[in-house]
Amino acid sequence: MNHAGFAGDSNSWVGSSFVSKTAHKFPPEVRECAVRLILDNEGRHGLRWQAVMSISAKTFCAPQTQNAWVKKAETESGKRAGITKDMAQKMKAPKRENLELRQANEILHKASVYFAMAELDRPSK
Repeated sequence: MNHAGFAGDSNSWVGSSFVSKTAHKFPPEVRECAVRLILDNEGRHGLRWQAVMSISAKTFCAPQTQNAWVKKAETESGKRAGITKDMAQKMKAPKRENLELRQANEILHKASVYFAMAELDRPSK
């Protein structure tokens, strides 16, 4: 069902301004505080999701977002299996270097073809 000013997708027009669902960024302090509160209250609620729901109601942040923050924090601290931020950055560096080397190799290949063709077009002595 379409309403005036809403296209029904993740990005929609509201009034005269463009609003994106992903535009809400929370400062690191808010994330850290929410994670700490959830982990501290997890024992009281029995289940993590109940703690997440309780804290999300107080912080006006989506519970799925806060649950993702907790999972990332656990990964970073080594309590949960996964790729840490440092590991991800270390993995990106060789990929970036590989891309640059491929691009340089392609340029050199094109240059060698160009000069080989120029040599063939040159009159022989």
